[in-house]
Amino acid sequence: MAPKVLISDKLSPAAVQIFKDRGIDVDFQPDLGKDKDKLLEVIGQYDGLAIRSATKATEKIINAATNLKVIGRAGIGVDNVDRDAASRKGIIVMNTPFGNMITTAEHAIALMFAVARQIPEASASTHAGKWEKSKFMGVELTGKTLGVIGAGNIGSIVCDRARGLKMKVIAMDPFLSEERATEIGVEKVTLDDLLSRADFITLHVPLTADTKNILSRENLEKTKKGVRIINCARGGLVDEEALADLLKSGHVAGAAFDVFAVEPATENPLFGLPNVVCTPHLGAATTEAQENVALQVAEQMSDYLLTGAVQNALNMPSVTAEEAKVMGPWIKLSGHLGHFIGQLTAEPIKAINILFDGVVSEMNLKALTASTVAGIMKTANPDVNMVSAPVIAKERGIKISTTKQDQSGAFDGYIKVTVVTDTRERSIAGTVFSDGKPRFIQIKGINIDADIGAHMLYTTNKDVPGIIGILGTTLGENNVNIANFTLGRAAAKGEAIAVLYMDEPMPEAAIDALKATGKFQQVRPLHFDV
Repeated sequence: MAPKVLISDKLSPAAVQIFKDRGIDVDFQPDLGKDKDKLLEVIGQYDGLAIRSATKATEKIINAATNLKVIGRAGIGVDNVDRDAASRKGIIVMNTPFGNMITTAEHAIALMFAVARQIPEASASTHAGKWEKSKFMGVELTGKTLGVIGAGNIGSIVCDRARGLKMKVIAMDPFLSEERATEIGVEKVTLDDLLSRADFITLHVPLTADTKNILSRENLEKTKKGVRIINCARGGLVDEEALADLLKSGHVAGAAFDVFAVEPATENPLFGLPNVVCTPHLGAATTEAQENVALQVAEQMSDYLLTGAVQNALNMPSVTAEEAKVMGPWIKLSGHLGHFIGQLTAEPIKAINILFDGVVSEMNLKALTASTVAGIMKTANPDVNMVSAPVIAKERGIKISTTKQDQSGAFDGYIKVTVVTDTRERSIAGTVFSDGKPRFIQIKGINIDADIGAHMLYTTNKDVPGIIGILGTTLGENNVNIANFTLGRAAAKGEAIAVLYMDEPMPEAAIDALKATGKFQQVRPLHFDV
């Protein structure tokens, strides 16, 4: 029987035709996503669900999807899909991360022009027959300094277009290397430097714990007087109330927003203010982008349903079905190794070196490498996946090298990851035991044997008496239960580390208390998807 796919949002007819041409039974109901009850009633019939943003693939919907194998999102954002619920059900979640990059970048440039020349207000005035020619005095973009926060896929396109407009481009991105900055013709700067120098600021970063309110009231007050701010990335990156206050005071000369902290945005502090241009999340709203992402998701879903091939998956490695049976635990391990380093590394990464030893050296190293790189970048970009991670690393000038060797030690195989920055090298190694569970076996050259859990704590200290007691007492006083506790040291009275696996996240109070003892060089809570 042919696989059956439901398209519950508006997609290009060409995408429907791709499913049909590939021999897949497709049911095109573009308004069904808005009817939660009806979707819940019928979802059990389908092997695949193709959506845009209107359909909400909630845990309830996913639990009712008894036959569902893949959810394909035509676009990059998957906030409308409960990925944890899908993973638990064994459902692949795919997106199309590269289909709308140019469209979004062009929208940012368009909004920059609009706010520089007050085009929307001038248009409304002229439509009203007022002819207020002297009222709308604009500024040129030529010669102005554009500050780009986030120089990844979309941000680098904006940089290119801005340079074509003869703007001076400066960029803040923790993962942007000096080599990559030179390649794309921008000056790499700190956030404070960007805030003080930029005539225009445009944001192109995902919404994460680190980027939320990156333009806070404090940071907005550091900006150059007369700055204009553009946000086509994600709502929540800018303190909208603070920005409204600074617009009213005249410190900020204008703003152009396509995304808002709460969407749909029926009211907002920015609405109604002079020289504020607002659009309803149109960054990807071009005919070309909609066509591209629709065709891409149809091809990806067809490939998976017919051959088992996985592309642009957010919750599963991009490997064949045969490889996944053997490689699954090793792919999980490589992601954990990368995510460990990613959570500890805040400075730009110059190189990633991966050593594959023993049995793992004969596996699909491309997939394992991609999983490692995705783990490293996951902290800065939660939406990164195994397909997009190597591309992003290349764009940022990160050199990736792999080495394979025959079994060289006590383990049948292991993976060692080393990350190089301007100031240091950081390494970690792990293996998969016979029970299929990944383990950390070495950190910073220090041998350990550590289980990997969702909530962990990593500390470094001098090898002195009392460390175990401090850790145990402090966590106990903060009602944190320790599931596993591993210690290691380079030499007696030398450098030592501790890796703890806990039942719940570390409270801030416990972290602060450990730091206050003065006994630790590092106290870092870590989180893993296990």
